[in-house]
Amino acid sequence: MIDPRAEYELRLARWRDRLAVLDRRHLVLSNSRLAAAAAIVLLLWLAFARAALSPAWVAAGAIGFGALAIVHVRLLNRAERGRRAEALYVRGLERLDGLWAGRGRTGDRFLEDHPYARDLDLFGRGSLFELLNTARTEAGEETLAAWLRSGAPVDEVLARQAAVGELRGNLEFREDVAVLAAEGEVSRTGHLARWSATAPVGFSPAVRILFGGCAIVAAALTALAIEEVVPWTLPVAWVLLEYGTAFAWHRSIHLVMERVGKPVDDLSILAELLARIEREPATSPRLSALGAGLAAGGVTASRMIARLKQLVSLYESSTHNLLFMPLTRALLVPEQLVVSIDRWHSEHGPAVAEWLRVVGELEALLALSTYAFERPADPFPIVVARGPLFDGEAIGHPLLAESVMVPNDVRLAADGAAPQVIIVSGSNMSGKSTLLRSVGVNVVLALAGAPVRAARLRLSPLVIGATIRIDDSLQAGYSKFYSEILRIRTIVDNARGPVPLLFLLDEILHGTNSYDRRIGAEAIVRALVASGALGLVTTHDLALTELPAQLPAAINMHFEDRLEDGRMVFDYKMRPGVVEHSNALALMRAIGLDV
Repeated sequence: MIDPRAEYELRLARWRDRLAVLDRRHLVLSNSRLAAAAAIVLLLWLAFARAALSPAWVAAGAIGFGALAIVHVRLLNRAERGRRAEALYVRGLERLDGLWAGRGRTGDRFLEDHPYARDLDLFGRGSLFELLNTARTEAGEETLAAWLRSGAPVDEVLARQAAVGELRGNLEFREDVAVLAAEGEVSRTGHLARWSATAPVGFSPAVRILFGGCAIVAAALTALAIEEVVPWTLPVAWVLLEYGTAFAWHRSIHLVMERVGKPVDDLSILAELLARIEREPATSPRLSALGAGLAAGGVTASRMIARLKQLVSLYESSTHNLLFMPLTRALLVPEQLVVSIDRWHSEHGPAVAEWLRVVGELEALLALSTYAFERPADPFPIVVARGPLFDGEAIGHPLLAESVMVPNDVRLAADGAAPQVIIVSGSNMSGKSTLLRSVGVNVVLALAGAPVRAARLRLSPLVIGATIRIDDSLQAGYSKFYSEILRIRTIVDNARGPVPLLFLLDEILHGTNSYDRRIGAEAIVRALVASGALGLVTTHDLALTELPAQLPAAINMHFEDRLEDGRMVFDYKMRPGVVEHSNALALMRAIGLDV
């Protein structure tokens, strides 16, 4: 088994050595270019001011300077890729050291309208998404987010596990993909997807012939004017006539470019990513199918996207380069490029959605495989069709550093082999909410196809319902208690769905009095159990620990604490039975409140 830290440190050192060499070459080439420029100035003076040399020497010097410039640009590109690789392994070591929160893309946009993403910290700063996300395209981020937002059927989970297992040790492939864009740069594939889904304008072949013919005539008249065969007024008049003719399609031309935008950098990243995916051999069924999806109909996706990138890039150059713009406009180059872009849209637009789906899925698999590589001790869960079931040994929270994480066993089942409900009592800060999040986040990871933070986990597909983070709503006029019971109503409704429910109810009904809380909590838990749901309920109120006496499917567990030298000490281990004391008064006294 490869040690991820040792491997990252080795690769980081290797890239830094390469960058040091490239920096030295960069200095040599920079000085060489300065010397070449000075030599050209000298040759110009000798050739034209002194007439001591042939002008051919000036041309030779210019060619030499151009060659140095090309070599220099290539070296700078290699250095940029090297810095991206360096950043890749620095970021990997930060994740291993627990220093990753707030340094990646957080995926806040995926929080909206999700029933438990805030409860389980799936998105946002310090979230599961930020920890996992290594995608370089919007399609990759959206696919990863979709897998975290909604679990998959058993067959799909097993297919993802096989693919992640194959990619887990393939550091070369992951490195190649990662260096395609700098950290923080994401190819905006969503714009491309929306453009490809629209109908092309549909220029007729006659328009392409007309624009090309006009350009040929303009070039011919200009050549004749240069040779003084015809007056210059003739090519000028022809160019004005061209503009008038092309103006008839002005709206269509503008519409094409308005829709496609100017995503040259985004298309470059996507084209390189597709080309790298196409070169990578695959053995698992899912990866083989993804590779086949990029070559459907004998058309290679990377070549087609590269062709679109070239067309868009040429259009930008033809309309923004002040030196060549008069010539390109006289030859109707922008208009001809727009026609070619629209033709590309017509021929390949329907395939773009599939190409982006493949890219998104592969990037999501690469993100999970990076996570799997960096946690070699974390196993893949055993996912079974029959349930509901959650049988976990040494369950921990994947967002906590291993040095502070305390694992606990959690076993839930509806067939009588384990309790259906666990009532967890305990003092403030003893670990109750963290336990709920640990269970929920591991279910999310398991049903996304990733390894889990556990010694062992066996589970069935589950839908999660949680009330861990409930806020009041000033705009809606809802109190915290009212927001909670609305959430619970949704959870109870979801428990009647086709997929079994796992409920995680933190301090249930804590916004009301003990009498109403006990009666309400018992009724809610009974309804959830009757629907076949599994779950955990945490509470400070010891009256709720009487539920197992009325409900055979439930048991009591608790967390303990103790006071040592005036401060609270927690071991975060869950034990059987009911907690025997609380720590609220002790905590208030510990911070200086006179109670």
